[in-house]
Amino acid sequence: MAKNNCCTDDYGPFINIALLALRIIVGVLMLTHGIPKMGKLLAGDFSFPDPIGIGVAASLILATFAEFFCSLLVIVGFKSRVAVIPLIITMLVALLIVHGNESIFDHWNILLYLFAYGMLFHLGGGKYSLTYYMQYRKDLKTRLN
Repeated sequence: MAKNNCCTDDYGPFINIALLALRIIVGVLMLTHGIPKMGKLLAGDFSFPDPIGIGVAASLILATFAEFFCSLLVIVGFKSRVAVIPLIITMLVALLIVHGNESIFDHWNILLYLFAYGMLFHLGGGKYSLTYYMQYRKDLKTRLN
């Protein structure tokens, strides 16, 4: 685990570059799901499944929040550990409820997303993230004062 619970600067350059690549790749790939949902939401088209019984509109809003907004946070590395929580929940709902009657291995892409989000939850966004930059600037200001 990192010395600083917000940022991971003690893993070394290879791990931090790998975390940057993971964040960007997984975030952009999830945006391919989030952008169409955002378009549906902005167009007022609420035709969307209601897998957990909270209503069609609420389901679409929560899925859009996770797949669009949280993906953007993951890409830039702002509070990555917090941002992946809605994404993990969304992927678990998709895997276990929406596709629950199908084989878990038929949806390997969901499993890969879950694995990647689990890694980001455990390791954080890395040194090359917005959260690290903001923490570094804050620490620098306190040292200069």
